[in-house]
Amino acid sequence: MPKRNSKAEFFSLLAFLIMGALLLSNGFVARLQAADEQVDVYRELEPIGVVLDTVLREYVREVDMQKVVEGALVGVMGSLDRNSSFISAADLAAMREDTKGEFEGIGVSIKPDADGNITVFHPLPNSPAAEAGIKAFDRILAIDGKDTKGMTTAEAADLIKGRKGTFVTLSIGRKPKDAPEDAALETLELKVRRDKVPLESVKEAQMLKGSIGYLRVSDFKDNTAADLAKRMQEFMDAGMKGLVLDLRWNPGGLLTASKDTCELFLPKGALVTYTRGRLNADGKPSKDDLRLVTGKRPVLPEGMPVIILVNDQTASSAEIVTGALQFHQRAVVVGEKTFGKGSVQTVIPLTKPENTALRLTTALYYTPADVTIDHQGILPDVPLDMTPEQEEALAKQMFESFENAPEKQYMQNHGSMTDYPVTADTVEDIQLQRAVDILQEDQVWESILEKYHRDVRDTQMTAEDAQARNGAAEKAAAAPAAETAPAEESPAEEPPVEEAPAPDGDFTEPVW
Repeated sequence: MPKRNSKAEFFSLLAFLIMGALLLSNGFVARLQAADEQVDVYRELEPIGVVLDTVLREYVREVDMQKVVEGALVGVMGSLDRNSSFISAADLAAMREDTKGEFEGIGVSIKPDADGNITVFHPLPNSPAAEAGIKAFDRILAIDGKDTKGMTTAEAADLIKGRKGTFVTLSIGRKPKDAPEDAALETLELKVRRDKVPLESVKEAQMLKGSIGYLRVSDFKDNTAADLAKRMQEFMDAGMKGLVLDLRWNPGGLLTASKDTCELFLPKGALVTYTRGRLNADGKPSKDDLRLVTGKRPVLPEGMPVIILVNDQTASSAEIVTGALQFHQRAVVVGEKTFGKGSVQTVIPLTKPENTALRLTTALYYTPADVTIDHQGILPDVPLDMTPEQEEALAKQMFESFENAPEKQYMQNHGSMTDYPVTADTVEDIQLQRAVDILQEDQVWESILEKYHRDVRDTQMTAEDAQARNGAAEKAAAAPAAETAPAEESPAEEPPVEEAPAPDGDFTEPVW
């Protein structure tokens, strides 16, 4: 085996980082020089070279340069904002599978619990995992005999997923039914055959009493709008008088899918959203600036009442749909202020490291009302908050319902479905119940709008406000800090990232 030349690898890595900085900066040096600022990129990157040289000379073991490169890229991207990141080869492949609408695996969503244990968030309906008996909130103790203690979800996922027709054995720990909180877990060994698993965005579709249709969308994929159109037509054929579109715990997805979804509701030519990126050196708009406009006739009749349910985990593309339908007076929004993830991430493929990419924030979304979504979210027309305890209990009940037949799924738990057996343990969905109440008290859409729809520009930041804020922030960053001015008094300061964790860390995980 030929001996590795660490020095050569070091200089290759340093050159890679420098060239990457120059290319990704999109003319960064030129822009700053145009503003009479001289920046020597090589000098700025010198500390990286010093650190790497020291590591290669002094570290106790031989250095894996691929890990060093990827670690450096993770650090660079993580320093930008909460949504920019380096995408490893494995994560890039998983992301491509997820947006296609199908993949090969067992169909189980996993996440760490409060103690870091790998836990099943939910198995997909009719998936190999569900058919094998895996249930929501099962703890995965081992995968093919490998203890999961200390594993990350990514490491566990790598062991769970695989080609169609192969098998994986999961050691499961399950809390006995009706057992006290501190009861020991029952253990089971479940052998699961991997298969092709469809990823459906429309998780639940029910006709509630009063001929009210209910659709819950978990995220936005290529097939989301087509699935919604099919369900909506079925409801209309059955005499639907109003629709509830549930976007709670929806972290977003494809921008194109959000436009396609809006086309089901809005007339042709309606503005869905527009983006605004950083101005070029010549002062012209960024190449990432765009306007999305509907191009089809809607599926839903113009006068059909629509209510959208949102909470603080409704983000990104789900916020675009909410903001567009709210602005065009095509929906009344009920629930909580949404998450506020209104930025565009462009996936930029890299040739080195091979089969990896960067997820880079390149622009911000705005609603048709010229209101920015980022860091402030969408305000509901009818505010109705739930406590964290209520939300957690409802989410658990919601995903446990995947184990049941459709006629017993969670949206019936509040009693809107006829003859549904409500028990003392049933968690009431107060937000869905409020939507049903609104639609039942008056099914004339104009009357509902007049009573409940608010001015969407009220108390929210417009595009001009955001531009002024961002300009002030850039000036503040360039100017010497005043010793007497505490940072928290600056109105231009961006909200701290740690105060707003990404929504997919709470209730949504990739499915394997």
